[in-house]
Amino acid sequence: MRDEGPIRLIVAPGDAAKTVLQIAAEALGAEPRARDVLAHGGLWLNRARVTDPSAPVAAGATVFIHRPPGGVYAEVQFDAGTILYEDADLIAVNKPAGVYVEATPWDAWNHLRGAVERFLTERTDGRGVLSAPWQPALHLVHRLDRDTTGVLLLSKDPAVNPALQRAFESGAVHKEYLCLCAGEPAADAFVVETGHGRARQGLFQVYPLEEVGRELPNGARVKLMVTRFVVERRLGDAALLRASPVTGRTHQIRLHLAHLGHPLLGDTRYGGPAAWRGRALSHHLLHAARLALPHPRTGAPLAISAPPPVWIALP
Repeated sequence: MRDEGPIRLIVAPGDAAKTVLQIAAEALGAEPRARDVLAHGGLWLNRARVTDPSAPVAAGATVFIHRPPGGVYAEVQFDAGTILYEDADLIAVNKPAGVYVEATPWDAWNHLRGAVERFLTERTDGRGVLSAPWQPALHLVHRLDRDTTGVLLLSKDPAVNPALQRAFESGAVHKEYLCLCAGEPAADAFVVETGHGRARQGLFQVYPLEEVGRELPNGARVKLMVTRFVVERRLGDAALLRASPVTGRTHQIRLHLAHLGHPLLGDTRYGGPAAWRGRALSHHLLHAARLALPHPRTGAPLAISAPPPVWIALP
């Protein structure tokens, strides 16, 4: 299956007696392909995933057929060696590149949260016996982009979620990232303060600081975005940076570095090079190195670190 993007169909009056599966099969040219999309949760009716493909659709309804990028469904694996920290309330994992942390429009099942949930549900005590009965209720405490690696924290008990939310909102959570950017910033340490919001095309972008609070055409407002950077190593044509986001905006570090003219290596979405020193880069080089916060139940300081990424040895 080639990656041709989502298909959007308006059900014609003459097709009102057909099922969503039949309409999808006609659009894709084969029923097995439609069933494959359905099995992964990629068929949507009026912006809701299809749960009953046999029900007839109404005229004027909208059918969306979402397919995976590149036409290949991911198979996300997870094992105990990926766990960085775990207790009764929390689990932190070392996220790999190329993995979505949550469900996508084209796949409701193959994502990191789901893989961790399956692992915890099926975990055994070494004798093939479940270590303890447990009904998973995993919640993503924060999110990482598909290609960002490193510390990802999830809660196992919904009772601690309010405390986690308060910690993030109050600024009690400290995050540190390592990244390789194109070129060398002039200063050894600097702070970037801008606005953040979506452009008309839906992409996130940097706005001037004086526009913070301005209403955008989509009804949202420009929000403050602040990141602290320290140069760890200068490499001539690149630099290893340690980034500490003060705010938590989507794509914050990527946007700020692109705004400075020093995009992340491999971040082609925001102008970064696809190769460096003759080596092709399959993803942007951004790693969540450390997460520190008060434990949501006890209040005790908790710091979780991930091993350095393999690309840190590239220079």
